[in-house]
Amino acid sequence: MTQKTDFAFFHRLRVRWAEVDLQRVVFNGNYLLYFDVAFTEYWRATGLRDPLGQQKEGVELFVRKAQLEYHGSAGFDDELDIGVRCAKLGRSSMTITIAIFRSDEHLIDGELIYVYANAHEKKSVAIPDTWRARIGQLEKLAPSGR
Repeated sequence: MTQKTDFAFFHRLRVRWAEVDLQRVVFNGNYLLYFDVAFTEYWRATGLRDPLGQQKEGVELFVRKAQLEYHGSAGFDDELDIGVRCAKLGRSSMTITIAIFRSDEHLIDGELIYVYANAHEKKSVAIPDTWRARIGQLEKLAPSGR
């Protein structure tokens, strides 16, 4: 079972009225939006090139896979802590693990796999060593991942 202690980085988000459905819980598709917001803040915390800087250089991170597992539901005005960590760094891909908590209650698990690629050719390229070093510092990853 995922624990809050599995994460060094968290982004706090409050559920807005427009994000809940007729069942008065967060509409399931919005959790992917929450993942994206939290990953953006995680990336900002790395201090590495933002998406616009990457784009100018002709490279980008593309989502290859997104997976969610629901353990509970959040509702309007709940404050959520979204944990983000890089679980694995491959040659050209990274696996990001995300979990959503309401206080200590574990609600959602997820995994996003990003591929670093030439933006024009849509072909994978190696993740830069500077990225590896910085993410490794943030996550304390061994050179081959976790």
